[in-house]
Formats: sequence, C-alpha cells, structure tokens
Amino acid sequence: MPIYAYRCEDCGFAKDVLQKISDPQLTDCPSCGKSTFKKQLTAAGFQLKGTGWYVTDFRGGSAPATGVSSGTGAKSDAAPASAAAAPTPAAKAD
Repeated sequence: MPIYAYRCEDCGFAKDVLQKISDPQLTDCPSCGKSTFKKQLTAAGFQLKGTGWYVTDFRGGSAPATGVSSGTGAKSDAAPASAAAAPTPAAKAD
C-alpha cells in the first residue's frame, strides 16, 4: 500500500498516511478538525533497477537501429566549424 503525505492548509499539521489507492482521500484535519486537509504532491519512492532502464546499460553494445551512436565518447576526426574558421598564428600576413 502506498504512503500519502497530507497537510492541513489552515493549521499546517502534516501527517503521512498508509492508504489503499481505492480509499477515499482524507479531508478533515486530525489536529484542528477543519476540512482543509489536502494530499501533497511528493517524489516517487521507487527506483527502476536492472538492465534496460538506464542509458549506461546500452554503452559498449551495438548502436540502436535509429542511427544514434552508442554514446561511447569517441571523438570525431573532423574539427568543429568554429575551430576551422579561426586563423592560426602561422597564417597571419604581416
């Protein structure tokens, strides 16, 4: 069962509640009794592990059929356009 974080918008009381997904949302604050007890948006508490979930799992293997490189960090032989356009000190004329 998931744990949901609730907080009262009126008094600021906060509580984590273990509930089924099908359980109705809580609305009454246990501290002040007002109907301002709201479910908070929190980060997911799980991680995907195993092969196939991360970019690093595909490194070193063959490139995918989409034509994207495998990301092994190999450098290209061609110089970047900005480096090719810059004059070198030997090419300067006096």
